[in-house]
Order: sequence, then C-alpha cells, then structure tokens
Amino acid sequence: MISIIIPVYNGEKTLVGTVNSIEKQTYRDFEVVIVNDGSKDNTRSVFEKFAETFKLENDYYFINQENKGAPAARNRGLKEARGKYLFFCDADAILKSDALEKMLTKLEENPSAAYAYSSFYWGKKLFKLWPFDTEKLKKMPYIHTMSLIRRESFPEKAWDESIKKLQDWDLWLTMLECGHQGIFIEEVLFKVKPVGTISSWIPAFAYKAFPFLPSVKKYKQAVKIIKTKHNLS
Repeated sequence: MISIIIPVYNGEKTLVGTVNSIEKQTYRDFEVVIVNDGSKDNTRSVFEKFAETFKLENDYYFINQENKGAPAARNRGLKEARGKYLFFCDADAILKSDALEKMLTKLEENPSAAYAYSSFYWGKKLFKLWPFDTEKLKKMPYIHTMSLIRRESFPEKAWDESIKKLQDWDLWLTMLECGHQGIFIEEVLFKVKPVGTISSWIPAFAYKAFPFLPSVKKYKQAVKIIKTKHNLS
C-alpha cells in the first residue's frame, strides 16, 4: 500500500484539486493522510464537503495541528502512515492519473532504488530532469519532494524540522549518505500550481541579476545551511 501524506496550510483553493487527482489514480491501493498545519482559512470544511459529496472509497485521515511548518506536518503524517511506500504530496499539486502506478512499477523493476522521481511542471515552467546523478545531487537540489519512497529506506530521523527551506534536498542527501539512491522516470507525472505558502520558486536568472532580493538572499542562506550540514563544499 502507498501512504500519501499531504501537509497543507491555507489550502482551501487547491486541496480539493489535489485530492481529486488522487481519486483518479489507476493504482488504487493507497491511503491518504492530510495534516492541516494550523490553517486560518476553510481548508477543513472545504475538504469535508468534498468528501461527503464524492463518498471517497479509500481511507482518508484528516489531522489538525498548530502551525509548525511543512517538515513537522510531514512527520506527523508519517506517524499515522501504514503503507509500504510513502508519497509526500504537495497540497497544490495535480497528479497524472497513472503517476502512482508508474512510480511503483519503476521501483518494482529496480529493487536497488530507494525512490522513484520524475520531471514536473511548476506553473508553466517545465523542470525536465535527468537520470540519478550523485555528484549533481551534491551540488544542487533537483529532485522534487513528490517522489515515491520505500518506507524501509526512509531515514529514521525523518524530516529535519529545523530546515525551513530546501527540505527535499536535505532528505535526498541524508538518504544518499545512507547508501540510498533514486531512479528516474523520463516523463512528467505531476504539475504544481503554487498559490500557497508551503513552497516557492525563484527563476534562475534572478540569482545573478538580483542578488539583493530578500528571496534570493534567503535561498542562498538555505543552500549554505544544507551544504554545511552535509559537509559539501
């Protein structure tokens, strides 16, 4: 079984779309754990109305907690998850109907791989990725959080709640240090429609053209924190 864990903060405009795409999956052996990270909007009531209207067949768990950030919300969901595989899904993402099936098939075909990842769209921007590369991973964050992970390979310490940005990069580097690598699916399996506050993206040209921007400074500081933690030059 796949445990789909969704951290959400003020996701009343996007969560239903994400859940709807999950309900359309061709692979049906899954559960969904939604962790409401202190939302101040109508996230809970919007989801409950959706659940009542569409009579969801799979197990869904809706957990409320005070606002602690995405890593803490993912860890909370992890505690409730029962699946052999883990899929941490953003609350503003839309999955292709065969996304879970293709990721699981890829892992079954590659038993030495700890997780399967794909290319994706961020808004209108295509992030066309490449086969797993250890050296590239040490230099840059390129694998999205939304990858299917073998639970047996997941770090015992789980998500580092002290890391406020680039948490996915931190996770993959931690797994790499434990000898775990990913396997690439040469296909776009999901798209993210960023409107919330869980995550953000900065165009590549901005790092050189606008180094004074607060968002660029925060990103560079986040990179420094990750590299220091993992002893990367």
